[in-house]
Amino acid sequence: MKIIEKNNARRFRQQGMSMNDIARRLGVSKASVSLWVRDIKLTKTQQGKLTARGFSISAIEKRRTNRLANTNKKHQVVVDKAKSEVKQLSKYELLLVGTALYWGEGNKSNRNVAGISNSDPLVIRIMMKFFKEICNVKKEKFRAHVHAYSHSDIKATEQYWSKVSDIPIKQFYRTYTKQSSASKGKRNSLPYGTLQIYVCDTNVALSIKGSLDRLKEISL
Repeated sequence: MKIIEKNNARRFRQQGMSMNDIARRLGVSKASVSLWVRDIKLTKTQQGKLTARGFSISAIEKRRTNRLANTNKKHQVVVDKAKSEVKQLSKYELLLVGTALYWGEGNKSNRNVAGISNSDPLVIRIMMKFFKEICNVKKEKFRAHVHAYSHSDIKATEQYWSKVSDIPIKQFYRTYTKQSSASKGKRNSLPYGTLQIYVCDTNVALSIKGSLDRLKEISL
């Protein structure tokens, strides 16, 4: 038995120290401390201090932080497991992913133009990969149109989207700037506005429509 640790634990407990603090200070388990000091009765004053300490702002915040950390760890396990199940995209899988994204976000009203608009740079990158590798669209065929807000640095915004999409700025239409008081709330959520990608090619638009129609059929 750890005689020295036990004696110190009893001394600290008699001084009104919490069992958690004793365990941390001596480097032993809380279960051991609880066993060693089980017969020691705290005074009402000591009990009051420990109770007040347990409900202090710092203690509450510490417990909240620990709960969040534990919850995040549990959530991350689920995320990591799902992530490990997704391998590299095959060409066929890219066809499905690109078609599904186009189903939700793409231009479906003009059969002569294929296009998609989004504020998420990852969506733009995936769709550019789709257009290039699945639809065989050449770099010079792309056109882009930035929709920015009144607070935006237009030059920086165009450079940002040009880098994301790999479309040269010379192939951008003139940036549209929205003048609205509502745009103030977009300063942080949409700092670069949205980007529209256009491919003025009837065959590309019809090809995507065919893939989309087939995806609808097999989804029923």
